[in-house]
Amino acid sequence: MSLIRAAVLDLDDTVLRDDLTISPLTLDIFQRLHTSGFVFVIASGRTLMSMKPFTDRIGCASLCIACNGALIWDPATGDVLHRETFSAELGREIARFGNEFGCYAQTYSDNRFFYNKDCSYSRLYSSASMLPGECVGNLEYFIREPRTKILMMADETKISYMMGAALERFEGRAAVTCSKPYFLEFNPPNATKGIALEKSASMLGLSVKDFAAFGDSLNDLSMLRIAGRSVAVANARPEVRSVCDEICFSNQEDGVARYLADTVLEEVSTA
Repeated sequence: MSLIRAAVLDLDDTVLRDDLTISPLTLDIFQRLHTSGFVFVIASGRTLMSMKPFTDRIGCASLCIACNGALIWDPATGDVLHRETFSAELGREIARFGNEFGCYAQTYSDNRFFYNKDCSYSRLYSSASMLPGECVGNLEYFIREPRTKILMMADETKISYMMGAALERFEGRAAVTCSKPYFLEFNPPNATKGIALEKSASMLGLSVKDFAAFGDSLNDLSMLRIAGRSVAVANARPEVRSVCDEICFSNQEDGVARYLADTVLEEVSTA
């Protein structure tokens, strides 16, 4: 097996428990690894400001990847080192696509989100992201500048159908993925976790093959496929587990930290 010198970690449903906490065991193992020279990169679909409370809590990430790869930022300084956007025109076209399905949709600035209608999805997102939101009505009329991400929410069956339609319509023009079964996410075409991992590894003087990647959902596939070792948490989607080298314990069982303790610190960790 390849030598692991670094890890790239998804947050939600991978490192974070279902209640969005990080256990003391995970924090302790991560800190001991960091002290030994191990490198951490955090990669999330969340925005920078939505990631920050968790990256601050972890405290040992060298770089962070936000918005599914649209941003790379330095958690020590808060500086954005790389940003990908799609044009306002394409943003309006994506919003129009959502309107065709009568879908809840939102877009972002660096520190807030803008959504098209008040509903359970807007309230759920505000609670989970810890970001302030503003209802602006039809996003097709609101978007007037380049954006890093547009997110739509609906029931799982509808999102599955919409994803197929979106992949066909926006092929080569936008990266289309989902991090949860009821999310449909649009990013610039070069904004994937895999591409951002390549850029981050280069910034850190590493190769992607030095990394073990940990994830659970479709937006993690691009980084899982290129990392030196790919590990799915036990609660990952079946199509994610099927492409990974190994499966660790679930997010509820400190799977990522226990795997790293066993393979890098060479300890046998307990729950």
